[in-house]
Amino acid sequence: MQRVPPFAVMLSALFAGTLFGFGLALSTMVKPEVILQFLLLKNLGLLLVMGGAAGVTFIAYHLLPRLMKRPVFGVVFGKHPSHLDARTLIGAAIFGVGWGLSGVCPGPAIAGLGVGNWPLLLSIAGILIGAWLHGRFFGEH
Repeated sequence: MQRVPPFAVMLSALFAGTLFGFGLALSTMVKPEVILQFLLLKNLGLLLVMGGAAGVTFIAYHLLPRLMKRPVFGVVFGKHPSHLDARTLIGAAIFGVGWGLSGVCPGPAIAGLGVGNWPLLLSIAGILIGAWLHGRFFGEH
């Protein structure tokens, strides 16, 4: 089995995160007011961004494992089963309400700090508290 140097993995993660953050900033998804305009159906330009993200995700999860023998930094492609149950639906509803009220999604909130949108720190604090509460009271034990 081939061992991948940790530095290579960290460097690729840094590159991917930088590219992701740049894309979010370029698409204006780091501005809550733009997200709220989208959710109010007043600016549908973000549909292109979301469609592009769905296309990349489809390729990454469905086509790449068929085309590549193994992942670049791994031994085998992992399986990520999803379960549609009450907990998933309730969690999705809570996420949707929070997104609709604040116009902030976790990825764009972090990227927004990179463009100097410091009020997003409050939203990030709320995201972290929610994640902690979930792990503390509802996480798998």
